[in-house]
Amino acid sequence: MYSCKTHQFTNMQMKGKYINPFTDFGFKKLFGTRKEIAIDFLNSVLSYENSKFVKISDLTYSDPVKTGKGKQDRGAIFDLFCTDESGKSFIIELQNLPQEFFKDRSLFYSTFPIQEQSPQISGWNYQLNHVFFVGILNFTFDLQKSMVRQVALIDKVTGNIFYEKLNLVYLEMPKFNKKESELETKFDCWMYLLNNLPNLKKEPEWLEGKTFELFINLANIAQLNKEEMRTYDESLKNMWDNYSIKEFAIKEGKREGKREGKREGKREGRREGSLQIALAMKNAGEPLEKIANYTGLTIEEIKKL
Repeated sequence: MYSCKTHQFTNMQMKGKYINPFTDFGFKKLFGTRKEIAIDFLNSVLSYENSKFVKISDLTYSDPVKTGKGKQDRGAIFDLFCTDESGKSFIIELQNLPQEFFKDRSLFYSTFPIQEQSPQISGWNYQLNHVFFVGILNFTFDLQKSMVRQVALIDKVTGNIFYEKLNLVYLEMPKFNKKESELETKFDCWMYLLNNLPNLKKEPEWLEGKTFELFINLANIAQLNKEEMRTYDESLKNMWDNYSIKEFAIKEGKREGKREGKREGKREGRREGSLQIALAMKNAGEPLEKIANYTGLTIEEIKKL
């Protein structure tokens, strides 16, 4: 049984020099406290292979807690929610573990900033501002090579974008495998930092610009105060617990699969044996009813032999 002091020291060794951005505390600390970081990150992500995206010049953090229109309507709690100077809405969600209906959740979350745009007056013409959902995923949807998915409503016949004001962007982080020497763009730098920040021993020499300097400074665990450290420890524990539960579920699933395979193998073996016995009895001229009683097969199965 570890003492509190020893256990805390062990956690410090596991934490390393920089905050893990895939913890709830780490993500909100790094992207939810200084808007310069959120602006730079969003501009890098949303302009990726999207030349039409108008870059954000200013952002306002908004209440991440959203309620439905009626008391009985279900609400939502975003990781980060912000708006720019033109009224565009940006939802940023971090998802560590696969969720069966995460795509549905993305759409559900996107409906809140859409509904909030309806004024409480008559005469509205239904004109809406853009809504962007950015999901940072610590898992993959499938084996598609690209790590970035940019989703919009399209015309299925022509393949052209039908509605451009609802945008869903998914970053499948495990698919990003560039090394430091291969980083070419600011987008690459952001993706590398997200994937490798907890493992960095010192500030990367290739980082340039005030935004990255601010990001690295915020990420330095030594800069956390006592309360922030406590919250971060709890956030790390939650992340490790969730990871442990996932790993256990995977292993248990494999074990159950092996057990089921053995059971299925035994069933198949018994059936094959019954079929062989039934065929021998049938060739020997035994009555079908007798063969069925002896082997457990149906008369129809025996007739087909």
